[in-house]
Amino acid sequence: MEVTTDFLVLGSGIAGLSFAIKAADLGTVAIVTKKEKSDSSTNLAQGGIAAVHHKEDRFEYHIKDTLTCGAGLCNEEVVRLVITDGPERIKELIDWGVEFTKSENKNSSYYDLGREGGHSMRRVLHAKDLTGQEIERALHEKASSKKNIRIYENHIGIDLILESTLRGRREDHRDRCVGAYILDTNRGEIHTMKAKFTILATGGAGKVYLITTNPDIATGDGIAMAYRAGASIGNMEFIQFHPTCLYHPEAKSFLISEAVRGEGGILKSISGASFMEKYHPMKSLAPRDIVAKAIDTELKKSGDDYVLLDITHKDSDFLTSRFPNIYSKCMEFGIDMTKDPIPVVPAAHYMCGGVVVDAYGKTTIERLYACGEVSCTGLHGANRLASNSLLEAVVFAHRSFLKIAETFHEKKDDPIAIPAWDPRGATESDESVVVAHNWDEIRRFMWNYVGIMRSNKRLDRAARRIELIGREIDEYYRNFIITRDLVELRNIATVARLIIECAQMRKESRGLHYNIDYPEKDDHHWLKDTIVRKGLVLKNAS
Repeated sequence: MEVTTDFLVLGSGIAGLSFAIKAADLGTVAIVTKKEKSDSSTNLAQGGIAAVHHKEDRFEYHIKDTLTCGAGLCNEEVVRLVITDGPERIKELIDWGVEFTKSENKNSSYYDLGREGGHSMRRVLHAKDLTGQEIERALHEKASSKKNIRIYENHIGIDLILESTLRGRREDHRDRCVGAYILDTNRGEIHTMKAKFTILATGGAGKVYLITTNPDIATGDGIAMAYRAGASIGNMEFIQFHPTCLYHPEAKSFLISEAVRGEGGILKSISGASFMEKYHPMKSLAPRDIVAKAIDTELKKSGDDYVLLDITHKDSDFLTSRFPNIYSKCMEFGIDMTKDPIPVVPAAHYMCGGVVVDAYGKTTIERLYACGEVSCTGLHGANRLASNSLLEAVVFAHRSFLKIAETFHEKKDDPIAIPAWDPRGATESDESVVVAHNWDEIRRFMWNYVGIMRSNKRLDRAARRIELIGREIDEYYRNFIITRDLVELRNIATVARLIIECAQMRKESRGLHYNIDYPEKDDHHWLKDTIVRKGLVLKNAS
């Protein structure tokens, strides 16, 4: 089947939906989502969205907090434009029906503002501790009112379609994206989706790691597709490990929001002793990279499996009201957070790198845009400030729309025939165990060798393993009929290799990247981004 649309949006989180809602006023929109439309990292976001809202807060305070957290690698121009545009985008979300929790004290602020690690002020708007779920609800309702939007559930992108592959490369201009091949996972059919503009909003890649807060769909699909198409990819070594994932054998990757620390939660060892004062002046409110490394260090010293997050000193009614979802989930496992400290461990959480874009979300490939976690905008630098991610997503979705809208009606595409997907004699696989084995091996060695603490030796081991596994996957991909599991395995292998490659390039420790062989920050040589492109490593990128 061939689908022709003005806009092809890959992903149904906050970035994809907010772009689609606006783009529907220009033309037709096809949204492709891997599972049901509400399955996204946005839907799992607990903490909230950061923006200057209180009368005592200032743009400069939020900018300074973001730059400090980014450890020298933030693009200050991008930081400024995202933060100053934040309040308007928040207003837009509210106009679209998002119901943020209101303050009980009308004299302080109309909305209840939380504070999270790295923030100097209370500025995080939230909907209890189910902010992402509330945002998704409102955006889906808004999108459903747009007649030009069609959502393709249980579909996954395989590869982008480039003009160069259809006509032969033209050296006088950049390559152009004209759509993507999409797998209908229910029917096993591969469709051709042709579009004037393609927007990657596929989220992150947490499933590259063994322990993650991310949903199962977070396999780095957009980053891998963009890399294979020749787009520039940046700063993949900066993986944010959330310090506090619930530790319980039956709890699958459940995040304990940073807002718990923001409201007074204290990190302690199993013996009950607090330890964050040894690592940072902000103690348990330190930025995530500091806290994650501190917990990792404490666990390696003690041999314990977890540490404790203790907020039992706060009023129980406040806790059950402020954190109803976390309270309920903990109670499922016999943990009463009003009386018991919560056992927690770090987990892979957020990708600060991704597809390199300009200030309007444009990638290095014409007609291909990226927004949200899949992108590398310059906002986060070497470490993301808590709750800046949802803000980045809505701001860049808006800026991408504005840039496209400037010339949308002037764009005249040359007629171009796109061939249907060619299976090249592929057959049904009788070796599915290969997919499961490689998937498990990648996630385990990435956790052990390319995790919170790295070394040259560990990175070299990981590089050798991903090279061998990559060959196996390529052979399997060529010979057997494509399935969703195979598409995702191919993508996590690609993303794992990019993370390893960028981590090997950076000969220092900065932000979320810590190499015990280069424990110090090196501003003289490494105050720059690490950029890679298929067939080319741009080591001197700045």
